[in-house]
Amino acid sequence: MIEHPPPPFLTDEEIAGMCDGVRLPGAQRKHLARMGLFFKEKPNGRPLVARSEFERVLGAGRFGQAQNDASAGPNVRGMQEFLAKRKPNGQTAKRR
Repeated sequence: MIEHPPPPFLTDEEIAGMCDGVRLPGAQRKHLARMGLFFKEKPNGRPLVARSEFERVLGAGRFGQAQNDASAGPNVRGMQEFLAKRKPNGQTAKRR
């Protein structure tokens, strides 16, 4: 069975779930704006939220870096230790 990708915009049901208890489109728009979401207004007055915008604001990326991304930069301390142990001719000192 072929799995279809999600639509590019949140459905009205998904937006209603985010705005729990808020039913009027104007109130939903205010609620979404307070959450920091950028949205457009549909012709019927309901908010139109891009799925990518939802993921940008409320997705997993807002919780910081993943553990495997923590070492993405250079290991400055390791390089300093390596250079401190190096002999003048460029060879490394033997380990004990």
